Amino acid sequence: MIKNDAWIRDAAAEGMIAPFEESLISEVEGQRVLSYGLSSYGYDIRLSADDFRIFRHIPGTVIDPKAFNPDNLEAARLQEDEHGQFFILPAHSYGLGVALEKLAIPDYISVLCIGKSTYARIGCIANLTPAEAGWEGHLTLEISNASHADCRIYANEGIVQLLFFEGEPCQTSYARRKGKYQHQKQEVTLPRV
Repeated sequence: MIKNDAWIRDAAAEGMIAPFEESLISEVEGQRVLSYGLSSYGYDIRLSADDFRIFRHIPGTVIDPKAFNPDNLEAARLQEDEHGQFFILPAHSYGLGVALEKLAIPDYISVLCIGKSTYARIGCIANLTPAEAGWEGHLTLEISNASHADCRIYANEGIVQLLFFEGEPCQTSYARRKGKYQHQKQEVTLPRV
């Protein structure tokens, strides 16, 4: 069953989401922002301003998830103007960012992370990502720009929505099996095998 705003609020009070916004925020200090916070059946998390990296081509190399070369990622420069802080994701490229909020998922909940429609409508797609029962940390977020134009990706504003699903308690949670992405910090986490 998908969990509602009342359940998400109670779970956040017990440490599931931090920092936590009790309502959907769409304006800050008179400035419109990409919404973040609690919605009817989900929670919109923000992109951290601390770390955003863009894949780049290095001639003669192949990106390999079993032997990942961190040189294939280049740190993006945080920029700012009257619209807010942002990173530029070039046309037809792929970037990795990290969530501002830290999550601590209960053992009987699985989370599905889906992209916001505002970004999808400009050609930026957030990869559908799960956060398994018992997972804890800051999500690394995968974002592709399928458009023919460079796109702004705003920091400290909504980037993806989390949907929370309750299931029968599992025998082995992500924490109990010591999953390789457990306890991610607020920095991009590279592929691991």
